[in-house]
Amino acid sequence: MRSLKAPLIVVGLCLLSGLASAQTTQAPSPSSQQPPFAGANSFTEAQAQERIEKAGFTEVKGLKKDDQGIWRGTAKQGDKQVNVALDFQGNVATN
Repeated sequence: MRSLKAPLIVVGLCLLSGLASAQTTQAPSPSSQQPPFAGANSFTEAQAQERIEKAGFTEVKGLKKDDQGIWRGTAKQGDKQVNVALDFQGNVATN
């Protein structure tokens, strides 16, 4: 009976270590890309302004579509003046 104890203990430890490693999860790595994303933008200036305002910005001004298809301008966020951008997916970003 003694000769079976050692192999059973080894098998048990292997199973436990396998279970422990199976429960270890890695946090997803943050994406290095943040909006705005370049792409063919079909929003009109009025639509871009409306989207930016719906995102909570006021006094949206100076919207121009750049060569990457991103609408850029300025707006107020609370009482702070910020640069805003709207990409072809409708993402609103400040930069």
